[in-house]
Amino acid sequence: MFTLFNFLIALVLAAVDRASGLEAVLGFAPLGSLYSLFVLLPSLAVLFRRLHDTGHSGWAILYFFIPLAGIIILLVFLCQDSYPAENKYGPNPKEIATAPTYTE
Repeated sequence: MFTLFNFLIALVLAAVDRASGLEAVLGFAPLGSLYSLFVLLPSLAVLFRRLHDTGHSGWAILYFFIPLAGIIILLVFLCQDSYPAENKYGPNPKEIATAPTYTE
């Protein structure tokens, strides 16, 4: 959901930059660039959390710097299903979200 909303917001800001002519005058999209800078740290946090959910270390993000193959490896890691049980990074978030709650 985080990635979906980021994509939609970036799409709207790109349209605003283009429609206002700021992109043509400045040579870059100022609103989109400012938004990207604003969400950089939360995006990294979501990426690390997703890697932990699949049972990989956050250091796996460094695969990104291997040309072409690293991006594919990272994409495979991110598309995997969550680790089925509790791993060394904590419980499976799917199990927490779907666990029935009993109140007395």
